[in-house]
Amino acid sequence: MLMLNLLPPKTCQMADVRHVSRMITLLIATNRPGSNTEKVAAHIVEIYKARNTPLAVIDLHQLPPEIFAATSYAEKPASFAPFQEAISKASGIIIVTPEYNGGFPGVFKYFIDMLKFPESFNGKPFAFVGLSAGIGGAGRPIEQFETLVSYLRGLIFPQTVMVPGIFNHLDEAGRLKTKEVVERLEKQADGFIKFVGQLGKA
Repeated sequence: MLMLNLLPPKTCQMADVRHVSRMITLLIATNRPGSNTEKVAAHIVEIYKARNTPLAVIDLHQLPPEIFAATSYAEKPASFAPFQEAISKASGIIIVTPEYNGGFPGVFKYFIDMLKFPESFNGKPFAFVGLSAGIGGAGRPIEQFETLVSYLRGLIFPQTVMVPGIFNHLDEAGRLKTKEVVERLEKQADGFIKFVGQLGKA
């Protein structure tokens, strides 16, 4: 079993997937350090772990600086290989995204552009969790990325979880405190695990 280490305060460390054939990968779609997205992602990791489904976690805050060189469009640095591998080996992908200025973070789109096309997302199932400080719950960036996933030939799991007013749902330690939100995430996890399993048997 691949174990994922959680680094305080409630941050996620990218798992080593070199010796794992297939597993679900969670992608934190911002590189903002200490973000609420990261805190929600940590709680999601716990939910899946309780269901004997450990996750590989891609935290864009951990992207190597050299990937942002203009030369990366032609040739990816070796330090990017673990990120590509985590996507390539994923049996399913969970996207946890905030809403920045009515869309998803620019670094997220850049990360997608650095991945191999079309094989990175082709045929892979995607689940979405969105959060925002306002009332939107990241509905707009999720809708935008669903369009992108369809273009990239991925499969969309229909049970999306959106969390508006995120500051109202986190306690002082940065953990989700609203039972209804946690229950929706648990229900999504149960459905997505089953969805991924069914696709794997097809």
